[in-house]
Amino acid sequence: MSTRFKISTTSGHARTGVVKTAHGDIRTPAFMPVGTAATVKAMMPESVAATGADILLGNTYHLMLRPTAERIDALGGLHKFMHWDKPILTDSGGFQVMSLAQLRKITEKGVTFQSHIDGSKYELSPERSMEIQHLLGSDITMIFDECTPFPATEKVAEKSMELSLRWARRSKDAYKPRKGYGLFGIVQGSVYHELRKRSAEALIDIGFDGYAIGGLAVGEGQKVMLEVLDYTAPLLPEDKPRYLMGVGKPDDIIEAVRRGIDMFDCVIPTRSGRNGQAFTRYGTLNIKNAKFADDARPLDEKCECPACKDYSRAYLHHLVRSGEILGSMLMTWHNLRFYQDLMAGLRAAIEEGRLDDFEADFFLPKQA
Repeated sequence: MSTRFKISTTSGHARTGVVKTAHGDIRTPAFMPVGTAATVKAMMPESVAATGADILLGNTYHLMLRPTAERIDALGGLHKFMHWDKPILTDSGGFQVMSLAQLRKITEKGVTFQSHIDGSKYELSPERSMEIQHLLGSDITMIFDECTPFPATEKVAEKSMELSLRWARRSKDAYKPRKGYGLFGIVQGSVYHELRKRSAEALIDIGFDGYAIGGLAVGEGQKVMLEVLDYTAPLLPEDKPRYLMGVGKPDDIIEAVRRGIDMFDCVIPTRSGRNGQAFTRYGTLNIKNAKFADDARPLDEKCECPACKDYSRAYLHHLVRSGEILGSMLMTWHNLRFYQDLMAGLRAAIEEGRLDDFEADFFLPKQA
């Protein structure tokens, strides 16, 4: 038996549900904090759990380079290695190969590349990606695909999509099914309706435990992204979780949930926190700004995270401006809690039939 998905409530296209995995349940809609290299930057695992997160995202590319999947496996698997006993989803490494690796060469077999760390040569194929994710012990494994560059002509996007489909079949063949573990396919096709349709149909024919929508949030803008979701999400099975990769900002997530998306990941809350930006119910604020130097208010008066309960904007301003590590920790903790509060609010709004009023309830008038 693989992962299982049960829908609890629907409101229009939006839905709540639970993905059941070997390491516990994932309440959907869900946001996955990014723990690329077996850590969510500036956070302890128990602190991430305290924000309300049910699942983390790790990455095949980074972990294969260091400390290596084989070493993690020998030490008991990724959950034990990073002291996280809840579900883990691992990205297959395809995006990072395209965005980080040097001197890469794509063939039918896979991708050869040089590490961005030390220039060492590696090869990553569908079979090797499945092997790495198995060694890591990922609850949810992603197929190996080519992340189509943007912008791309329809011809380029078609060629990339077809290669990803062939790699999807090989990923499925190489994957080792286990009770409580699942494999997700990834729909590609750039911004072209017919390509997305062909990709979705072919992936459904292969058969996966969930379906991701890839190749978005790569520069196309929110309007185009939502247009792609409008025609892609309905193509996917209703009884399987739908995952929008690499998205995003709070308004992106709300709009995607309205369109039937169940799972999200993005580096925005953690990266922004380390750079002094906080997401609040009043909008975003840059804590580095001089106007916060004497501000005794919390970041967000409705937030229960330690940064808001125990410290002032003035203190956070001081920490971040001084380059203190505690500043990154508290700002990251706050942003992750904000995102988990957002997801909990969305789940409640769907269950209570008030999704249309959700934004007015959750967000407050902007402050100076």
